[in-house]
Amino acid sequence: GTGFSVLIRLELSAPGSVLGDFQLYNLIVTTHGLVMIFFLVMPMMMGGFGNWLVPMMLSLPDMGFPRLNNVSFWVLPVSMGLLFCSAFSEGGFGGGWTLYPPLSSVMGHSGPAMDFLILSLHIGGASSIMASINFYSTWGNMRAGCHQFYRVPLFCTSIGVTSFLLILAMPVLAGALTMLLTDRN
Repeated sequence: GTGFSVLIRLELSAPGSVLGDFQLYNLIVTTHGLVMIFFLVMPMMMGGFGNWLVPMMLSLPDMGFPRLNNVSFWVLPVSMGLLFCSAFSEGGFGGGWTLYPPLSSVMGHSGPAMDFLILSLHIGGASSIMASINFYSTWGNMRAGCHQFYRVPLFCTSIGVTSFLLILAMPVLAGALTMLLTDRN
């Protein structure tokens, strides 16, 4: 993500095109946005710090479902690999990290890059749902006897609320991606 950010800033630093290809610039912006949101903010910030701090703050030996935690972690490299496969197949998808619908249609990007990207986001969303179920159940059900809800550390509460919101939002994203995939094929 940082490397893509440097390339974006390099392109914008001088008049004219430094990279020489506008599709490449759009691809870099799209991949940067998706990497930063779906592979840094959600899994690393929430998952990384949450897996380290939540059990420690709640005086627990581990998360509620450690195997679910493991599966949600190991699914992420597959998802990221598919994201980079989409970047290297037929010029990649350069329609923005929001997957702007006219550009993500068959007329906008007819190759398999968009299909790889949709599959990547499906798998990343499944990983986020699994991790969120684990965090929410750990926060809600595994507090020690001395931790009533009003005495739980604020970080744990923020992880619990964020997990609840991800459990609500990710199926909607998966439904939208499925409809986009259906429209394309």
